[in-house]
Amino acid sequence: MTLPQPEQAAHTIAVATPGRAGLLRRLLRSPMAVTCLVLLALIALASLFAPLLTSQDPAHTSLTDSLAPMSGKHPLGGDGVGRDVLARLLYGGRTSLLGALLAVAVALAIGVPTGLVAGYYRKWFDAVSSWVSNLLMAVPAIIVLLVVMSAVGQNTYLAMAVFGVLMSPGVFRLIRASVISVREELYVDAARVSGLTDPRIIRRHILPVVQAPTIIQAAQMLGLGIVIQSGLEFLGLGSATQASWGSMLNDAFANIYTKPVLLVWPGVALAVTVAAFGLLGNAVRDALDGSAVGGRKARRAVARRQVAKAKSPATGSESTDTDDALLVLEGLTVSYPTAEGEKAVVDGVSLTVRRGEVLGLVGESGSGKSQTAFAVLGLLPREARVSTARLVFDGKELGGHGRAEVNRYRGRRIAYVPQEPMSNLDPSFRIGAQLVEPVRRHLGVSAAEAKAKTLGLLERVGITDPERVFASYPHQISGGMAQRVLIAGAVSCEPDLLIADEPTTALDVTVQAEVLDLIRSLQSERNMGVILVTHDFGVVADICDRVTVMQTGTVVESAPVRQLFADPQHPYTRMLLASTLEDAEPRSALGPGRTVPAIVAGITNTGRQEGPA
Repeated sequence: MTLPQPEQAAHTIAVATPGRAGLLRRLLRSPMAVTCLVLLALIALASLFAPLLTSQDPAHTSLTDSLAPMSGKHPLGGDGVGRDVLARLLYGGRTSLLGALLAVAVALAIGVPTGLVAGYYRKWFDAVSSWVSNLLMAVPAIIVLLVVMSAVGQNTYLAMAVFGVLMSPGVFRLIRASVISVREELYVDAARVSGLTDPRIIRRHILPVVQAPTIIQAAQMLGLGIVIQSGLEFLGLGSATQASWGSMLNDAFANIYTKPVLLVWPGVALAVTVAAFGLLGNAVRDALDGSAVGGRKARRAVARRQVAKAKSPATGSESTDTDDALLVLEGLTVSYPTAEGEKAVVDGVSLTVRRGEVLGLVGESGSGKSQTAFAVLGLLPREARVSTARLVFDGKELGGHGRAEVNRYRGRRIAYVPQEPMSNLDPSFRIGAQLVEPVRRHLGVSAAEAKAKTLGLLERVGITDPERVFASYPHQISGGMAQRVLIAGAVSCEPDLLIADEPTTALDVTVQAEVLDLIRSLQSERNMGVILVTHDFGVVADICDRVTVMQTGTVVESAPVRQLFADPQHPYTRMLLASTLEDAEPRSALGPGRTVPAIVAGITNTGRQEGPA
């Protein structure tokens, strides 16, 4: 016997799940789905109201009515021992449906929570649960059922509960795969940055993705459960006092030559019910696929960073004056296990950020700047090995604290603006819901107060119709507007430190300049410290006060912007600066009249940055 596998449902994992009302509307527009729902409803109602539809006892035997023809007393005739066929058909539906429901309920009760925990947290529980799952899937299910029934007696519901346990590995693997596929999505990282707890992230962002394949899998398992339950009854392993479609088939086969019509009624009931469950699962899948084609398909972004092998000694270092520092990071090392051993991607990085200061963290792709930012945020993967000599935020040492302690700072004291705005908004929820939740959690305000604050912030970041954007889904707004939404969300809880990771990379030139102006103005208004991760010296020249240059995971130079542009010390810094100046005119993100050469000239000649105050 083959247990249901997740392949058919797995492709819906990354699809934006529509709301319950939207899914129901799509199902009701499908003739196949409506037909299946009507058939299943009729079968369930007929079984439920069996005492009202027949006065016959399904267990009552009468030798005088053995193989009786159709009549007013027996509308579908009698079986081999004189029991009423119609009564057994109606009451048998109860046994078959309840047995299948019990098996599916047990499978979901075991598979869903274990799959969520294993997929989201991984570590030892994932290894142990995966091993147990593989072991259960390797066991012949029908043999286990026969052994159980021979040991504890012919109890149909106990057998189906055991079968549910044997089906749970399929559910576990499906849920685990669904969670793993979505847990690294940027909108989940954004939820962590907002300071939401892991259970709340699972409930709000993981479960909406998991529920779609789970529904499809459950529909398929219901059909399989009915077949297995009927098979056990057909083999004579069920309860002798309970009517069921399988026991009806057993009696029909015993009398196949004298009254073959007895095969028709349970056979049709089984075929229609199993087919209806299977086709309903397909209809749900098609409805979910339709929602994705309609524009709510989750956008994905996979960040690939290359780590260079060579390392250069740093020629510049951070100032050791940290009395007024908001963030002090010393000796950060980040490494990952590989087949050859530990591979360090960040090695001995130190930096300081003061209140009201914008620090530019510059380097090529693979230089370790984003890994440094994620280390401060506590968002590195669990397999990362992180160590620091010192990590102090606003006078409090955070280096030795766990995830829960760091999570209290994210969103409320330390905020994050990502580089790909559309990937950091959950496509399953309206923008307003995603912005209001962190505000309510961190500031402890009511829903109405949080909405009013959010609308004010949307207007502040330059969105002309905040009410419309508040009620929109992410796919209904542009990339530039999505970046403004994320900036509004980042500053909504009035953080002290804002980390912006390539915030203008995915935007066109005009919008890039507007976003830079917005970050600078918000920083000035709120006296925030800002870490701006970028590879563009033009952006650094436009809004940064100091700059730290990274190469292959190490800091090679750190200085005030004016000093670095006037007299770069390290060859790598000079190379980056020269390449930026050479092609600044055609690709400048600073807007008309704000090219890199013009800003650099303003810095080196007047000691003042041209551009936003």
